[in-house]
Amino acid sequence: MSLPVAILAGGLGTRMLPHTLTVPKAMIETCGEPFAAHQLRLLARNGCRNVVFLVGYLGEAIEAFAGDGSRFGLNVAYVYDGDRSLGTAGAVVQALPLLGEAFLLTFGDAYLRADHADVERAFLAAETDGLMTIFRPGERGETPNVEYRDGLIVAYDKKARSKKMEYIDYGLSAFRARAFANVTPGSSADLSDINQALIARKQLAAYVVEDRPFEIGSPEGLAETERFLKGSRTSNE
Repeated sequence: MSLPVAILAGGLGTRMLPHTLTVPKAMIETCGEPFAAHQLRLLARNGCRNVVFLVGYLGEAIEAFAGDGSRFGLNVAYVYDGDRSLGTAGAVVQALPLLGEAFLLTFGDAYLRADHADVERAFLAAETDGLMTIFRPGERGETPNVEYRDGLIVAYDKKARSKKMEYIDYGLSAFRARAFANVTPGSSADLSDINQALIARKQLAAYVVEDRPFEIGSPEGLAETERFLKGSRTSNE
């Protein structure tokens, strides 16, 4: 893989209190070690090499733990929000000097077994300014919020859902830097606005993932992730 991976890890993690009183979500103990260790090893196994953590709240703890990433087989760098939260898109804009013209993006509480290299290939082949990985939740309980057609996301809304929506946002995206051209550096902005703008321009490609996502952003998610990781210890994790 050649594209760097941005990890959004600057949130306050309020759903995970009291864990996040002293550590960011990425550092919550998961199967005996910080969650970041599991995520970084997964990225390395999937062929990723360059990772940029976009950090804010207690971000120093992530940097103190992961360092330059060499013990995970990665090159890891860090970009801090600064005095105030920049939002998800604002944080990306601040990191663009390290991310370059195109990059993958995920979240610091997500454990996603998608084929990152294939996602990269699909994104570059689509020649769009963005790509969203999506997953059909089936009977798992998540309410679909994504509609796609002919390889493009045509609707994405977590509030105004329609019967045509059969997928959820999986949590791994790809972007070209120019998708953020309208965000002023240093200002606060949200990724949802970037995605909506791309949908309006027919510039958000879709990539369907078959393996269910895991996350530690809620107590229930953490418990599910720990059960999965314990069950897969015999296969490298």
